[in-house]
Amino acid sequence: MQRCYPAPVRTTITIDEQVYREAKAVAARSARTVSQVIEDAVRSSLRSGATAPAELDALPTFGRGGTLPGVDLADRSALADLMDGGSLNALR
Repeated sequence: MQRCYPAPVRTTITIDEQVYREAKAVAARSARTVSQVIEDAVRSSLRSGATAPAELDALPTFGRGGTLPGVDLADRSALADLMDGGSLNALR
């Protein structure tokens, strides 16, 4: 059987707690789910062509600079594990 509508994609996002509370309140007031509110907000943002600033100011650095050996900033899961109690001293 062929679907006539796109299938939803289930995903996990990390958002600020206050943003989630606001989305939850909007959902309750409008008799929609939080997912529907977030989906509508994302669609609206994509339609408006919202983009990041063309040039960002450089952030200050302290110490030697760079990351410790063994820290992969592209691996969000491993980085979160390290930040949540993993041993950074073992990497030094």
